[in-house]
Amino acid sequence: MPMRFTLLASLIVALSVLADDNWPEFRGPKADGHSDAKRLPLTWSDTQNVRWKTAIHDKGWSSPVIWANQVWVTTATEKGDKCYAVALDRDSGKIIHDLLLFEVSRPNPEDVYYKWKAFNSYASPTPVIEQGRVYVHFGVSGTACLDTATGKVLWQRTDLECDHHRGAGSSPILHGDHLFLTFDGFDLQYVIALNKNTGKTVWKRDRKFHEPKENGDIKKAYSTPLMITVNDKPLLVSPSAGATAAYDPQTGDEVWRVVHGGMNASLRPLFGNGKLFTSSSDGGLNLVAVRPDGKGNITKTHIDWTFGKGVPNRSSFLLVGDQLLMVNSGGVTTCVSVKDGKELGKSRVDTKGKFWGSPIVAEGKWYAFDDEGNGFVISADEKLEVLGSSKLPSGSRSSPAAVGNAIYHRTFTHLYRFEEKK
Repeated sequence: MPMRFTLLASLIVALSVLADDNWPEFRGPKADGHSDAKRLPLTWSDTQNVRWKTAIHDKGWSSPVIWANQVWVTTATEKGDKCYAVALDRDSGKIIHDLLLFEVSRPNPEDVYYKWKAFNSYASPTPVIEQGRVYVHFGVSGTACLDTATGKVLWQRTDLECDHHRGAGSSPILHGDHLFLTFDGFDLQYVIALNKNTGKTVWKRDRKFHEPKENGDIKKAYSTPLMITVNDKPLLVSPSAGATAAYDPQTGDEVWRVVHGGMNASLRPLFGNGKLFTSSSDGGLNLVAVRPDGKGNITKTHIDWTFGKGVPNRSSFLLVGDQLLMVNSGGVTTCVSVKDGKELGKSRVDTKGKFWGSPIVAEGKWYAFDDEGNGFVISADEKLEVLGSSKLPSGSRSSPAAVGNAIYHRTFTHLYRFEEKK
């Protein structure tokens, strides 16, 4: 009996450690960019503090997800006719699976371009992973559930339609037995819940935030929803262009809506200190603090404050204690009080690059990467002090992950594992 008890206790501890050592979705285990990682490096380069780096073929801006000893990303060809899921060994960086999932005939091979420049990729949504399964999403090109051990396709969908116009960007999330997908396109805007075990539709909810004749470009959005609990009830909070809505995750019924305006939203909302923080991204009210316990249209009754100076239009916020931290695409960092929306500090990092990916925070420091290969470690307070800066040969539009003692960061060409050498 004592021996069995000891083995059982050891197993429980091991599983607990493993659970804290995963990065299962976009923005991490709590969907807020927070990491329990320790002793992350302050500087790195193509050779310094690199445990491994692995080339990822073709093009994709999805962020890495991690479960146990696997790291998964997606990638696609430049013209979007082939979509892949790639799994790497977490310790060595060697590729375990390189799976061609969808071969796509697209009528408009240029739809990830804007003004003749690469605005997006065909593999921008970040996967979501759990024990034994990973769910990969390429917008209308296809969605699939894979067995992580064998790489076998357990189910797939290719019948979910919308005109992405400039590519897909919304990442899937899991809650209970549901996989939630967001389609905010030029023509159609909707949220859909699939049964995660079969891929079959559970419910679909159209998002009627605009007049039908309005320009479809202002209806586009790229946001990823957030599950929160309010008064012991779960809510699926999903920003879009013009408004953010909360849905009953079981039925898809809209519980409340806040109309903030703006052209689109690519930021993932945050929840804490009794408030829901969302953003209109381009135009509108920008950063909005909402009390999420209302019903119906709560625009006039439940907005506590708004903030409009230096708000990012691509990267997501960080909530650290009673402060919001952010970096906009031009490299301006800002610290805002959660209580009243007052600006507590502002600075600018030394770069000409643009910030697309969302930052992460660990041990009182936050980490942000731009699209020219620059990385910055910044104090997670109103001082916004740059504690370290680094340069890589290639830029990034992905968001990093951090577990254990390592940062996992995807550039345009490689996936890196950074950690201090012992």
